[in-house]
Amino acid sequence: MLGRDFTSILDLSADELSMLLELALGMKRDGCSPILAGQTLAMVFEKPSLRTRTSFDMAMHRLGGRALYLSPREVQMGEREPVKDVARVLARMVQGIAARTYLHSTVTELAEYADVPVVNALSDDEHPCQALADLLTLRERFGNLRGLRLAYIGDGNNVARSLAYASVLTGVELVVATPAGYELPDTTIEVARALAGGGSVTQVRDPYEAVRNATAVYADVWASMGQEAEAAQRAEDFVGYQIDTALLSAAPSDALVMHDLPAHRGEEISDEAIESANSVVFEQAENRMHAQQAVLASILGGVAR
Repeated sequence: MLGRDFTSILDLSADELSMLLELALGMKRDGCSPILAGQTLAMVFEKPSLRTRTSFDMAMHRLGGRALYLSPREVQMGEREPVKDVARVLARMVQGIAARTYLHSTVTELAEYADVPVVNALSDDEHPCQALADLLTLRERFGNLRGLRLAYIGDGNNVARSLAYASVLTGVELVVATPAGYELPDTTIEVARALAGGGSVTQVRDPYEAVRNATAVYADVWASMGQEAEAAQRAEDFVGYQIDTALLSAAPSDALVMHDLPAHRGEEISDEAIESANSVVFEQAENRMHAQQAVLASILGGVAR
């Protein structure tokens, strides 16, 4: 069973992460029982989403509970009222909170003041639920994560950070290829490498070097929500970092193609790559629901494996 909150991959030990993946696989294969009947998850979103909202909503539904969506205009955390007040009000009415925010400090403040579990549904620091879905997709395909090589091409962002932590914990060899100035911070690499789990994180400049011998090749958008003003500059800086036929020709012919979506086809990934026979992009999207079922069952339902 996990602790009360899931705000970061760092909240998990290697054993707990392995347990979550096994639980998610079992729920995907065998279905869910209504262990969260009578419970409500408040989904407090500062950013819109297709996959995050739908996957949490369906995960609660499949577990017998209910999800309550609170839009940015309704709540306006930090503007209409302080985050700590939102946390304490919700904690008196619901059994859990999933927060999709800009600042990671918003998630941690919710967790500090709410007397119910808080799950990070995305922040500028991490996207832990996405990393769980990514590893679940690889675990489902290969049966074991240890020794797999995952090449991440693009920005050293929240997704890359969560993948770095999760890769080390599960024995995955993660290679991150970024343009100059977009690397994961040294502190992130240091924290990741200090984790026990047998995996590794390496940063390189050349995307062709990164994909060599890769089990899977992963892309994310060059400019995330909140970075629209930087989009033009980033489009220049990331030239050569597109996952396309040319880059994939340097990878093994059976290397999987991954993307957390939404994709800007023709920018960080080509249409041919995302539609290729090796693409598992939509499996990743579905696995958001199954991974989050495991998280919610663990922290709200006390399920352990």
